[in-house]
Amino acid sequence: MESIEKGIAYYKEGKFNEALIIFDKLVKTDDQNPTFLHYRGRVQSRLGALDMAISDFDKLIALDPFNTTFISDRAVVLHLLKRNHEAIEAFDQALNLDPANPYRYSSRAYFKDRIGDLTGAIADYEKAIELDPEDAIAYNNKGLVEEKLGYQQKSRKSFSEADRLSGYENSQNTENSLSPEKASMQEPHFIEEDETKPMSMGHYFSILTDLFTKKTTREEFKQFLSSKFKGS
Repeated sequence: MESIEKGIAYYKEGKFNEALIIFDKLVKTDDQNPTFLHYRGRVQSRLGALDMAISDFDKLIALDPFNTTFISDRAVVLHLLKRNHEAIEAFDQALNLDPANPYRYSSRAYFKDRIGDLTGAIADYEKAIELDPEDAIAYNNKGLVEEKLGYQQKSRKSFSEADRLSGYENSQNTENSLSPEKASMQEPHFIEEDETKPMSMGHYFSILTDLFTKKTTREEFKQFLSSKFKGS
């Protein structure tokens, strides 16, 4: 039998077609295994096979109705399918089941930003920051939304706080250190996307979860920002 470790390695390397072959075989051996279904759903999402992905996530929810990771990931696929009413219900459900997790607010905030609910996005980012005051990502993303609303002073303050938390200091140009332009060049995190292009599943399915739930990943991200920006 194909190794799940090999499939996960392909997934992390961006070799989605190779990963799909492995997870298809694994699901055939055990179509009730949540790990097999979860990774296959993620891979299918990355390949744009959204109908197949939502089918796997529906099966996952049937197997484990209160798993907030499954619920949140399914919400993303629903959004990509333009089923936004169902998507917001799923994001709300994940948050209600896991209200102390700042990632739940941040992921819903990003979704709200995508659908144009900018005020709601800021409120969710502020709640995420309240729960985790050291979250540079939430500050940066809040600043991006504030810029969209024309709140220049607030956005500069948010970017400045994101810089401070990430360890980056730019004495010559403190206003633009984590601006959308720099973020788009240096991202492994969320960026402003061209609305005419499909949303990258990478923003949700590999980085987003780790950044908001794993302290070690967030620290690595801060080090990445510091090294990248100081050399730019």
